[in-house]
Amino acid sequence: MTPDPENRPRVALFVTCLVDLFRPSVGFAAVKLIEDAGCEVHVPAAQTCCGQPAYNSGDKTDTREIAEQVIEAFEGFDFIVAPSGSCGAMMKKHYPELFAGDPAWEPRARAFAEKCHELVSFLTDVMMVRDTGAAVSAEVTYHDSCSGLRELGIRDQPRKLLNAVEGITIKEMQDPDVCCGFGGTFCVKYPDISNAIVTKKTGNIEGSEAEMLLAGDLGCLMNMAGKLKRSGSTVEVRHVAEVLAGMTDTPPIAGSGK
Repeated sequence: MTPDPENRPRVALFVTCLVDLFRPSVGFAAVKLIEDAGCEVHVPAAQTCCGQPAYNSGDKTDTREIAEQVIEAFEGFDFIVAPSGSCGAMMKKHYPELFAGDPAWEPRARAFAEKCHELVSFLTDVMMVRDTGAAVSAEVTYHDSCSGLRELGIRDQPRKLLNAVEGITIKEMQDPDVCCGFGGTFCVKYPDISNAIVTKKTGNIEGSEAEMLLAGDLGCLMNMAGKLKRSGSTVEVRHVAEVLAGMTDTPPIAGSGK
């Protein structure tokens, strides 16, 4: 899509808690990708959590308070974009459910949800980006995070953009669409089950013989990176936005590179 400096969409970046606290480079990569797609990027200072941890724990009262704050901070923009399938799905799919039947908030929640997109799907499906212009020499394998895949239908979009990156070769792992064991609060509540799941997942990652693991959710990436590092793996772990933006100068997640 050719950028129109006179009529650029106003995009609000929902940075996400994990990106803000653990991997700011993903946020900077997201800004670059969205701007390069022809948009005007804003990062509302009032943003906090999307409310997913409280929602998944059954705390609907606190979730509503968080969601109201998010909607008020972001609803004035043309699009809301998050470099996370799980946060994107929370806002797009679950906010309308959360406010169902509330005459004051349900219409606002539904209008807000219509504007929400996960980063890579926004680039490909909304802005029609086919090539980000990046060049990164690596053999990569891609993990399809549960929320992005099952709630937002994100599977082909990252692969299409990665195939356009100069120097990238995709080596699919076995069962790329199977959970990594993170699951937000799941890994805290059920650590033994979580560890069994991620052990199988990292075995499939190693079996792909790729040198780099990519995904669109930082929680999943941190979980897999930690397990890979503890097992002595040399596989680098990065958010797909960093590669698509050509911003791979920072150390990989958990420092699990060679």
